[in-house]
Amino acid sequence: MAGAPAGDISRKTDNWSSRFGFIMAAVGSSVGLGNFWRFPYTAGENGGGAFIVVYLICVLVLGLPILMAEYGMGRKSGHSAVEGIQSLARSEGRSGYWGIAGWIGTFTSFFILTFYMVISAWLLSFVMQAIGGRFSGMDAAASGANFEKTISNTFGVLGLLAIFISANVFIVGRGVKAGLEKAASILMPLFFIMLVGVVLFAITTGDFGKTASFLFKPDWDKVSFTTFLEAIGQAFFSIGVGVGLMITYGAYLSPETNITRSSVIIAGSDTLVAMIAGFAIFPIVFAAGLDPAGGPGLFFVTMPVAFGGIPMGNLIAVVFFSLSLFAAFTSSISLMEVSVSWLEERHGVTRLGASVGIGIGLFMIGSAYVFSLNYLDWIDFLTGSIMLPLGGLMIAIFSGWVLSRNVMVSELGDGEVMNIWRFTMRWVVPPFIGFILVFGFLDKIQDAYHVQLPGVLTGLLGPNSTGG
Repeated sequence: MAGAPAGDISRKTDNWSSRFGFIMAAVGSSVGLGNFWRFPYTAGENGGGAFIVVYLICVLVLGLPILMAEYGMGRKSGHSAVEGIQSLARSEGRSGYWGIAGWIGTFTSFFILTFYMVISAWLLSFVMQAIGGRFSGMDAAASGANFEKTISNTFGVLGLLAIFISANVFIVGRGVKAGLEKAASILMPLFFIMLVGVVLFAITTGDFGKTASFLFKPDWDKVSFTTFLEAIGQAFFSIGVGVGLMITYGAYLSPETNITRSSVIIAGSDTLVAMIAGFAIFPIVFAAGLDPAGGPGLFFVTMPVAFGGIPMGNLIAVVFFSLSLFAAFTSSISLMEVSVSWLEERHGVTRLGASVGIGIGLFMIGSAYVFSLNYLDWIDFLTGSIMLPLGGLMIAIFSGWVLSRNVMVSELGDGEVMNIWRFTMRWVVPPFIGFILVFGFLDKIQDAYHVQLPGVLTGLLGPNSTGG
């Protein structure tokens, strides 16, 4: 697994052309379906404001330090996630098998993409339905039937999946400046304009009061280890850490870029968009008298009903689903870059060839999800609740304990920020993630499969873990 010495591979020569381009690409990679599809229903199912508090803690204490570490390691090594971690390990006299941390991230990014692409195909279908005025006067039963019809239209979804993947292949195949950076520099400003428009419409025509209460009034009775596990997974999924993505993006950074400042901007922007997304969705949901804890169906079943019952609903539906599609696209091209970058530097494959190969693999696995959605649910749980936290844990241990202080000082600078970062990555992040990963997983098993755990564990897991 360690492969050939990373020293045999040249550092990346392609770089972001400007700080604005990098910030747009990085924010675009962070802002995605994690903000619009996953965050609202996850918050709704985990106590609204209580989940928000836990999520913010996870972003600040876990997500931000790991983001800084990944950018620093990427720029220091000049390689993709796997090769970068291996080269840094060898430079410290450690085993190249530490590359397992990069492999976990790379596999996680790929498998997230396999179901991410399918959901994006659904989104593309809903954009077309909104344009056609399909949601006018739609009630809950009709919306549920419409969603079932949409996802069971196997060949229709496969066609949309092929279109979406082809668009990803085209952009990633063009490279960093002409592909990733250019796409993000165009799409992200449009994204923010559309987002502001939807939010203004939602808070002026929907129920702003209930939304504010729901999002900011904590319901601590719903908080358990599962809540923390979901929050960690959501934070990592949304920001994009633990998947090798930010190490890969860091390899394209210029020496002049301030990693700490950029990381704060990117993590802050992603968190802000997640909060704002709540005000784009829940005012309309509450105004229509619908359930804010509707699970994944909140997005594809509840929202069409809400749009179908408000003035200018068709137009807002077009903007809303297009907005979500933009977010999905900027994130998916970033996730694809992780695998493409590794194939390009390790095996000498052309960027376009690597993109086509990864695209074909994604289509084949995505097709299996289209035929059996049970696989999609399982992969979502595996990547979001297990692989993402595990990847973040490995990065924290590697950057905090394996790499010397001087390696990270060269990228993050010296002083108080460095002292806080290093202490956090050594003594806070690993035990926090490890503890929540173990007990959150046990809580999930107990809740999902009604397994009766030993009394001491049941006591630790709390009152929300009922087991049998």
